[in-house]
Amino acid sequence: MNLPRADSGAVPARGRGLLVVGDVVTDVVALHGSPLVHGTDTAARIRSVPGGAGANVACWAVRSGCREVALLARAGAESADWHREALERAGVRALLAVDDEVATATVIALVDASAERTFLTDSGAVLRLAAEDFAPSMLDGMGWLHLSGYLLFAATSRAAALLALRTALERGVPVSVDPASAGFLAELGPKRFLEYAEGAELLLPNADEARLLTGLPEPAEAAAELSRTFPRVVVTLGGGGAVVAAGGRVTGRVGARPVPVPVDSTGAGDAFTGGFLAAVLAGADDRTAAAEGCRAGAEAVATVGGRPPP
Repeated sequence: MNLPRADSGAVPARGRGLLVVGDVVTDVVALHGSPLVHGTDTAARIRSVPGGAGANVACWAVRSGCREVALLARAGAESADWHREALERAGVRALLAVDDEVATATVIALVDASAERTFLTDSGAVLRLAAEDFAPSMLDGMGWLHLSGYLLFAATSRAAALLALRTALERGVPVSVDPASAGFLAELGPKRFLEYAEGAELLLPNADEARLLTGLPEPAEAAAELSRTFPRVVVTLGGGGAVVAAGGRVTGRVGARPVPVPVDSTGAGDAFTGGFLAAVLAGADDRTAAAEGCRAGAEAVATVGGRPPP
């Protein structure tokens, strides 16, 4: 796939807005203080909250100072209004395609006493986002396009994501991609994912995703290797902060912000991405933007669910 590459991250004069093409999800978050016991009950605090990697990124970008943020995603008719209202309360312009046949995606997040989460995922309407749901005018006034990698894991949503990517590159709008899920990435295969993401200016994997994409055990080595393909790479390390790479070498390391009482790590990577992109659109260099991403990630770990607190 020979797509043109966006110019080294410069924000186009046409605007500093952010368009996220991704997903909305209904998150059922179960916080359990003791280990799960097979075959019987485990006490938990359970909440249903709006989530989804793309939607979370959009909300955290607003929280981090980006004034114009829009999200294109697909939701089931049964909860589309709820998700739209939640996004708009957060300051995100919701461009939701409503699916009358399939329900909104649902994720059950099992969060243990250390705030680590395990997901059970029903992708629902997410992977039915279609090319006709995207319009080039959605990029008007936008200085950046961010794609949730979840969309690359199925043919229908992949066509929509790649159309958005091609259109952005034709307009000179830089594109970032988040691989989104180590489990789904392993099923798709690293080679195919890298082919689909070709042309992106920025790749934002976590450590597990970076290892899968390169076969290298050390996240810093993986970041450097990936930056031979993508002009800019930022690998998030959870409590270890982030590694920034460009041109085949590591160019910066940023430490994580301390979190006195971690509650739920759901959406921490999305918060990092939202904070990072807001800073880049404001003119920050990648290391400064990574520090802003770590700040947002620390705030996310201190709250339940993947969105900023009210």
